[in-house]
Amino acid sequence: MTATDLTHANQHGAELTGADLTGCGPTGGGPTGADLTGAATVHDLCELKQGAAEIIRDTFAKLGDKWSLLILGMLDDAPLRFTVLRDSIPGISHRMLALTLRNLERDGLVSRTVFAAVPPRVEYDVTDLGRTILPTVKALASWALEHSEQIRTNRDLYDLAAESA
Repeated sequence: MTATDLTHANQHGAELTGADLTGCGPTGGGPTGADLTGAATVHDLCELKQGAAEIIRDTFAKLGDKWSLLILGMLDDAPLRFTVLRDSIPGISHRMLALTLRNLERDGLVSRTVFAAVPPRVEYDVTDLGRTILPTVKALASWALEHSEQIRTNRDLYDLAAESA
């Protein structure tokens, strides 16, 4: 892929992002409770449901942070204790794990169970609602692994072109 191809791809991506989300929301859209299964794009979703852009943006912001999807994926197999979870996620601090788990629990995606023991034992598990997003989390994780080399190459080409400009 050339620097020109990269520029074209980046421009196309920017156009899609702007077109998909700009202008939809409370001022437009269809009736609340509309059937969302037939929507082909994010823009279509915004047209089908009142306030969809805000709902989508909020959900993407919550789940699209650095740790949430990884934590959900790690909890897929079985409930885990806090320390086991922390030790299995390189680079996450104690505070960030606690904060992210609290936010996931608040949204109903993760449950927290405290066992009466000395010292107290706490386990985290994915809720039924959280399980509904796990296929997407697994698909995104697989996609990231499958395309990591191509993404790395694209970044290098982009950086090289930016340095040359």
